Amino acid sequence: MADFNVILDTGAVDNGTINTVIEIGMGSKLKIEWNRKQAIFELDRVEPAIFAKPCNYGFIPQTLDEDGDELDVLLICDEPIPTGVVVSATIIGIMNFEDDGEMDHKVVAVPADDRNSGDAIKSLDDLPAQWLKQVEHHFNHYKDLKKPGSTKVLGWGSIDDAKATIKECQTRWAKEA
Repeated sequence: MADFNVILDTGAVDNGTINTVIEIGMGSKLKIEWNRKQAIFELDRVEPAIFAKPCNYGFIPQTLDEDGDELDVLLICDEPIPTGVVVSATIIGIMNFEDDGEMDHKVVAVPADDRNSGDAIKSLDDLPAQWLKQVEHHFNHYKDLKKPGSTKVLGWGSIDDAKATIKECQTRWAKEA
């Protein structure tokens, strides 16, 4: 398998487009993570069915968030996307998230070419309020059976907030990679 952090860059962040590598498809109970040291995907754990992923989940290459992992992406698409698929995605916002006391941001994005929706989703304001509530609930509670209270959604941010976080994570990557 190729090392995504070598063969891909972050994308055209200033233009609102990022490269996203999918780790977990929507609806999956499998917590699959990219192991950057070995350049492989690993199964970290199997989650209870009630905590299946509410959307596709991946990371942005050549970024490093405060938790020491690549910056996460919540990719909104009507279909589950398989592990290892690379998606050119449009940034629509960010979920500010704390996990075990560390910031673990989640950039929210949609496929850059979504002909099914006609590229209708341009920002978090275009999402149903119920979707935002469900995602917030998922991330506030998905570790409750093992470590209750260890996760907390701290709110949502704009496209500009997401771009600023991505740039911070690119800088951290450049210093540590």
